[in-house]
Amino acid sequence: MFDVIIAGCGPTGAMLAAELRLHDVRVLVLEKETEPASFVRIVGLHIRSLELMAMRGLLDRILQHGRQRPAGGFFAAIAKPAPKGLDSAYAYLLGVPQPVIEHLLAEHAIELGAQVRRGCAVTGFEQDDEGVTVELADGEQLRSRYLVGCDGGRSTVRKRLGVGFPGEPSRTDTLMGEMEVGVPQEEIAARMTEIRETHQRFWLRPFGEGVYSVVVPAAGVSDRSEPPTLEDFKQQLRAIAGTDFGVHSPRWLSRFGDATRLAERYRVGRVLLAGDAAHIHPPIGGQGLNLGVQDAFNLGWKLAAQVRGWAPEALLDTYQAERHPVAEDVLDNTRAQMELLSTEPGPQAVRRLLTELMDFDEVNHYLIEKITAIGIRYDFGEGPDLLGRRLRDIDVKQGHLYGLLHRGRGLLLDRTERLTVGGWSDRVDYLADPTAELDVSCVLLRPDGHVAWIGDDQEDLDDHLSRWFGKPAD
Repeated sequence: MFDVIIAGCGPTGAMLAAELRLHDVRVLVLEKETEPASFVRIVGLHIRSLELMAMRGLLDRILQHGRQRPAGGFFAAIAKPAPKGLDSAYAYLLGVPQPVIEHLLAEHAIELGAQVRRGCAVTGFEQDDEGVTVELADGEQLRSRYLVGCDGGRSTVRKRLGVGFPGEPSRTDTLMGEMEVGVPQEEIAARMTEIRETHQRFWLRPFGEGVYSVVVPAAGVSDRSEPPTLEDFKQQLRAIAGTDFGVHSPRWLSRFGDATRLAERYRVGRVLLAGDAAHIHPPIGGQGLNLGVQDAFNLGWKLAAQVRGWAPEALLDTYQAERHPVAEDVLDNTRAQMELLSTEPGPQAVRRLLTELMDFDEVNHYLIEKITAIGIRYDFGEGPDLLGRRLRDIDVKQGHLYGLLHRGRGLLLDRTERLTVGGWSDRVDYLADPTAELDVSCVLLRPDGHVAWIGDDQEDLDDHLSRWFGKPAD
């Protein structure tokens, strides 16, 4: 009998497993693939995801395998510099090979005690008042208190759950891959400058050692049900650029569409959805992996609280209440970005206008905060603007704030040195630090780093400790 079974060991599933293990939840992760993906696709970790990795002590490990670039030019690939004054100690994009980030997160979960079984596909399940019976492709049945579908856009868990997945089907396909080129970088750069004036879904970007990321429209090439070939890329490069740049030796080739869908519900009874199982959208802006990992951080401590028996009655329901609107916003901004990539006169006119508006730092700042998820504010009720937002990694007397969140517990940061977490000390840590870089007297942080309370009154604090962390221990 497991506490939680997770279908899917991608970044979302692995991160969720690790978050649950921080609270001694018995976790089994089932992955249908026998081996991790072999192709080396580069994915980007945005500012908020980097902050979350720092909160769990993972960032230094990941930085060894990534390449940093400025946090700018993300929105619809409009080339603008990173805005000044981004409120984070990690204001950059980190490019990491996808197999590496998946391996590091799975390794982290296993180190914390999660069990991972590969070659095990979930084919069905039945839930009752006590738990969920999960059936595997080989007929084996497993029992768990909860099941979480982190099994991708074609999620078996979501389909078996009967949750609607409304949205728009794919209308425009794009080819993406990494390959070597046979011409000098200067020649590519000069041709790209000319072409990008009218073709936004077209680029060649260097990744070092003669390897380039290549993106071209897929219109007119092979059947979308078949994997793309190098010849497909060459055909599209010649059609648009007049040359195929001598591309050869592909590392990986793929095709993606602009399908945009959002699950109607993230939870039905003891079964929940996270990551691509709950939402899919075009990769423009590089938000997909980040959105899923952030789902896991939001859900992990709440589901653990439910399993451990101290969760307030409505705590698990706040997962959908908080994350569903975030996904809606991501879907909307990717819809907008895809329109701005169109070569039609109308979208091109809007793109030129937005390009001008982004010269205003406030506009550029707003769009980067949206893409990187540092502008999110959950609705925790009336209060200062900081309430419901994440708190940056401020300096405290013990070093850095995020270093105090490695265990996935709540934290009371008390500049008055008068408050206490009392009977919640088994779930919430306490730091008295009158020198902390805060504009308010005290803050209560949830395990995901969002500010749950601001004030200096013990009775009011106790009410909010009960709201987020349940009844105090005897």
